[in-house]
Amino acid sequence: MKTSDFYFDLPQELIAQTPIEPRDHSRMLVLSRETGEITHKHFYDVIDYLNEGDTLIVNDSRVLPARIYGEKVDTGSKIEFLLLEQKQQDVWEILCKPGKKAKPGVRFNFHNLLEAEVLEVLEDGNRIVKFHYEGNFFHILDQIGQMPLPPYITEKLQDQERYQTVYSHEVGSAAAPTAGLHFTKELMEKIRQKGVNIAAVTLHVGLGTFRPVKVDDVTKHKMHSEHYEISPKTAELIRKTKQNGKRVFAVGTTSCRTLESVGTAHNGEIVAEDGYTDIFIYPGYQFKVIDGLITNFHLPESTLIMLVSAFAGYDSIMNAYQTAVKEKYRFFSFGDAMMIV
Repeated sequence: MKTSDFYFDLPQELIAQTPIEPRDHSRMLVLSRETGEITHKHFYDVIDYLNEGDTLIVNDSRVLPARIYGEKVDTGSKIEFLLLEQKQQDVWEILCKPGKKAKPGVRFNFHNLLEAEVLEVLEDGNRIVKFHYEGNFFHILDQIGQMPLPPYITEKLQDQERYQTVYSHEVGSAAAPTAGLHFTKELMEKIRQKGVNIAAVTLHVGLGTFRPVKVDDVTKHKMHSEHYEISPKTAELIRKTKQNGKRVFAVGTTSCRTLESVGTAHNGEIVAEDGYTDIFIYPGYQFKVIDGLITNFHLPESTLIMLVSAFAGYDSIMNAYQTAVKEKYRFFSFGDAMMIV
């Protein structure tokens, strides 16, 4: 398949700039894998499509306020850092601009709370830096950092918690697992009361999520690598759900990629483990674990629209996206939801 096969025309005004309030009042397009039939609902109706004994798997990763602004120690010239991944204690891989200022040995100061020394320049232009500070690093980030909103969101976020899921717990993502932004604590409690299990995996979302596919032949694209973790409790719950003939729903493509990575590595079995995944799911992939998917509407020609096409069928997904545009659904991170059943 070609990357251009996944193009669709999206009017700029359909790119959501602010989140809906309350969270679960966003619209939801429900797509049947079997028939391709489309139903228009709201997210709070998600409970109607879940049965007792089914399991929802959420990604409990929490977004770092990873964008920080500072100055070069000797000259005072301005610098912007975007923290990408913690390599070891106080050592991070970062993006910075302007990059020409950040040579090995150069030091930068951030609000007199953090100081960073550049250790290395990587081949792709990213830097490895070591931070020096007093106190708790993540508490300092909470004070001085800003949410690394995707480039297509141009409005300032008034409440930083609106770019976190209500169940976020494990700090480490450079972007939110946005399918989960629709859940409220009250809706999750109603789902549990219906007898539906809710369990978490952790996958720390990297900025590679927004990296465009630059090759014409889809199969030649190389995915970025992201860290994931599945606990023994979650692995056991998924196994029991399958044994009982019930369904496993992934909340978001990150949860999906985590489950399918482990399932692919272990002949369809889910085991407790942590590691890195660069799994690339596109049409032709045979799903090993998930039976349903809750997701948002994704960018044209992105790896994410390729993943949902693999799950629901290329023709069904492209038709669903054309329908969503026609019906003026809101797209991308703060947009509306799609449930594939």
